[in-house]
Amino acid sequence: GVEVGPQPQGVARADVLDKMRKIVKHGLDFVQLFNEGKEFPPCTIEVFKIMEKVDYPRNKNGEIIAIIHPKLQDQDWQPLKNGDPLFLTLDGEVIPYQGSCTVYPTFINEAAYYEKKQAFVKTEKIKLTAKHLRLSVS
Repeated sequence: GVEVGPQPQGVARADVLDKMRKIVKHGLDFVQLFNEGKEFPPCTIEVFKIMEKVDYPRNKNGEIIAIIHPKLQDQDWQPLKNGDPLFLTLDGEVIPYQGSCTVYPTFINEAAYYEKKQAFVKTEKIKLTAKHLRLSVS
């Protein structure tokens, strides 16, 4: 599957549809070239690996007591370091990120994830290396 965004629920956006078409076309072009016997050289790519889902701070009754901090809002895929603002309580208290390493949050404050108790997803940036790739003809 291909998920391209961000876009609000129930909204069809031309720019997002165009991005989805382009990535599907690139995938199909790769399959065609691979099937024609093209050799692809070794490569390295940076990707984001999911570490964990993070919930909103809640009280003993399970009610949300803090919202995403304004400095974190709309900062998907940007580095989040120890001490950076994470949440803002309804009383105005800043709750900072407390982590031993830099993470890259995504799906920050997505409406579709409130019911799943997910404020954002923590990811880590890693590098993947692939050896050359070529169709083996038997």
